[in-house]
Amino acid sequence: MSINENIYRDEYGIPHIKSKTKEDLFRGQGYVHAIDRGMQMILMRTLGQGRAAELLDSSDEMVGIDKFFRKMNWSGHTAGELSKLPEEVKLYLTAYCSGANEALSNKYPWELKLLGVKFEPWKMEDIIQISRMVGYLTLSQSQGEMERLFIEMVQAGITREKLEELFPGILGELDIDLVKKVVLNERIVPNHQLWNIAVPRMMASNNWVLSGKKTVSGKAILANDPHLEVNRLPNVWCELFFEQADRFVYGASMPGVPGIFVGRSNDLSWGATYSFMDAEDSWIEKCKDDKFYSEESGWSPFRKRKEIIKRKSKQPIEVIFHENDHGILEGDPSIEGYYLATKWAPSQSGAVTITNILKLLDAGTVEEGMNCVGMVESSWNFVLADNKGNIGYQMSGLMPKRRDGVSGFVPLPGWNKKNDWNGLESFTDLPRVVNPDDGFFVTANNDLNQYGNVKPINMPMGDYRAERITQLLNKNEKISVENIFQMHMDVYSIQAEKFMKILQPLLPETGNGKILMDWDFRYNPESAGAYLFEEFYKELYREVFGKNNLGIKVIDFLKEETGTFTDFYLNFDKILLMETSSWFNGQTREDIYKRSWEKILKIEPKKWGDVQKVILKHIMFGGKLPVFLGFDRGPITIIGGRATIHQGQIYRSANRETTFAPGFRFITDFAKEEFFSSMAGGPSERRFSQWYVSGLDGWVKGEYKTLRINPERKIKFM
Repeated sequence: MSINENIYRDEYGIPHIKSKTKEDLFRGQGYVHAIDRGMQMILMRTLGQGRAAELLDSSDEMVGIDKFFRKMNWSGHTAGELSKLPEEVKLYLTAYCSGANEALSNKYPWELKLLGVKFEPWKMEDIIQISRMVGYLTLSQSQGEMERLFIEMVQAGITREKLEELFPGILGELDIDLVKKVVLNERIVPNHQLWNIAVPRMMASNNWVLSGKKTVSGKAILANDPHLEVNRLPNVWCELFFEQADRFVYGASMPGVPGIFVGRSNDLSWGATYSFMDAEDSWIEKCKDDKFYSEESGWSPFRKRKEIIKRKSKQPIEVIFHENDHGILEGDPSIEGYYLATKWAPSQSGAVTITNILKLLDAGTVEEGMNCVGMVESSWNFVLADNKGNIGYQMSGLMPKRRDGVSGFVPLPGWNKKNDWNGLESFTDLPRVVNPDDGFFVTANNDLNQYGNVKPINMPMGDYRAERITQLLNKNEKISVENIFQMHMDVYSIQAEKFMKILQPLLPETGNGKILMDWDFRYNPESAGAYLFEEFYKELYREVFGKNNLGIKVIDFLKEETGTFTDFYLNFDKILLMETSSWFNGQTREDIYKRSWEKILKIEPKKWGDVQKVILKHIMFGGKLPVFLGFDRGPITIIGGRATIHQGQIYRSANRETTFAPGFRFITDFAKEEFFSSMAGGPSERRFSQWYVSGLDGWVKGEYKTLRINPERKIKFM
């Protein structure tokens, strides 16, 4: 019997994989991923291997992208990870690859043929590689970029007083004079061009879970809406069902990797957001003659890793990376100086993560689920619920053990052994909760350190979204699925409310002032108040952090071309909301607010929806083909702002527009074996498939699919 005979689609095009054995289940998943998202898989693998210049485009920009991925070396050191896999898991991964290769060998994406990219079998090593990429890119990476920006601030002469205000409690043992000596070859300003094709941008997300005492049905409800880049096709996630005898699993999977990352089984449901754990540190290395200095052993040579980057129709390029126990050096150690060596704790991970994501499919209780997700090596906030009414929260990730007083944010001397990591923290000491007294638990990339025995987070996102979700959950004594539909589309900004308390008394009662005074703090498409507030907020940044501090051009670049203020606005907001601050340079807060507002008094007000339009672009041909061919879709309007439950952020990164919005929404109530989901896109990446953007209109309108295990309508998969 062929794989295809065990797979069908429901009325929404979502694949259902039926099997008698786990091995056949994962073979079917590999087959489905390759048919519906084969191009996405291969582009991700190509980028991760650092072969984009060889297979896709030999431009200097693509070579730069390859250098980044070769530096990270996610396709290396996989043999050791494969040896850690239990034999049963190896069988499952082998089956997944078998299914993917059957599909790709029979139906290879024509777009890749057009570029001359030949079929190469999918391997277990590729699964390990993608698991690493997904855990780092734009997630842990953002922490490293913020730490790099901090160094640039020090070197720009920002005073210690201002740095302590902006980064309170995390600058232990900062040596400003030493940090000023560091040679930075890669800078946040200007940003390196990296996000150009298939790599998904993921960052902010919401999830919350309610016990039966808080729900209309009396059973647990779980909701999740990962916020990611929505202006790309296909969507990052791939929905599917597993059906095996009397057991089922539904959820969102990551093409290229077996298992379900967000979803529900008969017994358990789980949802994920990013946690902002600091799992990446840099050390300052004293270098000369290709060596680094240690107080214990003197001068030692770096390990050298040579990489050959092949280029289409051009000569290959040789790149040398220098490594030691602190990670990969940035710079040339043959030239005497101080350079950074950087290490991400899960850089050689994969086996434990994949093993436990697959074990999660059989977990029957919240406790069992927490023991699985807690072992995931990259950093996430998981909420869980089971059919017995239990709910829980568990942070995952490999958190380095650092000595007291050291947060990991500040680069410390690499030549002093006391600054080294001392192993990793146990996941049972990370933030976790079981059956909280309130009957619910919320995560929204906010500070959750209080729930653990250790403090893994030093740069969280703002707590505005979590505060708003909590506010709405407390407003109703009993919550229904329909209430959560409404919550997912909520665009009320507590952030704006806090700023407006200061600004409102300073506004004129005419023109733009009247519009803003009457604003209800909602980022609706028709709202002119939201537009004017954002213009004011932008000017406030320029006044406080630009003038006489970082410079207005730097602030504009960070705001328009990077995710700095998209991710880490909380620290900057705390300064802007203070009554007095060293960043004000002797001015009063009221004078700064007035001056910022005066600059937008006479601008033409626009509707928020007019500036929130984006085109969803095909991951390979986006913007390159005529609109009428239908590879790109839109424009669509993204509601919300940075601090609303329905986040709606649009900015530029590496010379292209990108977004953060809830590209996938998921809700389940244990009262029934049914699921509600909404996705910006469709199941298939195939432009001429009826499932290419089959869910897009419903997603824009806030509509949900009602999904069931045994749907009335069954459609042949192929």
